Amino acid sequence: MYILGIETSCDETGVAIYHSQRGLVHHLLYSQIEMHSEYGGVVPELASRDHIRKLIPLIKQLLHESKLTKIDITVIAYTAGPGLMGALLVGAATAQSLAFAWQIPAVAVHHMEGHLLAPMLEENPPEFPFVALLISGGHTLLVKVESIGNYELLGESLDDAAGEAFDKTAKLLGLNYPGGVKLSELAKSGQVRFRFPRPMTDRPGLDFSFSGLKTFALNTFQKCEKTDQDKADIALAFQNAVAETLAIKCRRALQQTDLKTLVVAGGVSANTQIRTTLMAMIEKENGQIFFPRPEFCTDNGAMIAYAGYQRFLMGETQRLEIFARPRWAMSEL
Repeated sequence: MYILGIETSCDETGVAIYHSQRGLVHHLLYSQIEMHSEYGGVVPELASRDHIRKLIPLIKQLLHESKLTKIDITVIAYTAGPGLMGALLVGAATAQSLAFAWQIPAVAVHHMEGHLLAPMLEENPPEFPFVALLISGGHTLLVKVESIGNYELLGESLDDAAGEAFDKTAKLLGLNYPGGVKLSELAKSGQVRFRFPRPMTDRPGLDFSFSGLKTFALNTFQKCEKTDQDKADIALAFQNAVAETLAIKCRRALQQTDLKTLVVAGGVSANTQIRTTLMAMIEKENGQIFFPRPEFCTDNGAMIAYAGYQRFLMGETQRLEIFARPRWAMSEL
């Protein structure tokens, strides 16, 4: 069977087709970064309007390039949340309309479950059970994964998510949107000059807090001459602090669950320093670590198609209604 996946949770329009036997057939992604960069961040209304303009043409292009027609599609999977409400509604309304017109079922997919399952699209996927670290602009979660749909939340951010902290710190350094990417690039020219705290690592537990790092970066910046090298050194210190904090918490999670496999996914998982730090940690633990390929770290239709396929196998389908949830805890799955 062929599954059409639709992703419109924020500022990227993603579509993909997954086959039950062949795996991922094809995927396309349109990013709105250029449009939002003029405003220094995502403008929800503009994001929604752009999804409306791009989604149907992308689906047509996807089918054409895959040499498929609507008759070949068995299921439509779409991101129902969490995300920007207007953006989610575009994907949900389009998916449900096509499902009704094509007389096939639709499946609502949790955005973070899509990220969690993205490494399953690789040639060497992880085996259950494992610990998953989900790090994105809106979420930082540690989850024990027994099987698909069987998740136990181990820890989460109590304030800013890791990606959000990256973006806010980049902004205070005067970097353009997308801030997290710009900060990582700037850190490459940084020197080890400052040491930032590793928040909440001096106490038990698996929760995160990154808002203090942002404040520490601001205070450090205000005490400097604000040269380009100062900015690079602060960017490096900030990035190292986040990476080491994540590694410490992941080690605790693996030891607490007595597991040896770590899956890392979400937009921030593409960060090279974070990957390097986590790989060094897992090597010391004699474990295994899995990442999605960089193109599947950010929002994409492929992960939604795969997650929707798995949910469909479990007997889940969506009623004929426009279902979208801007806030949706994974514990509710």
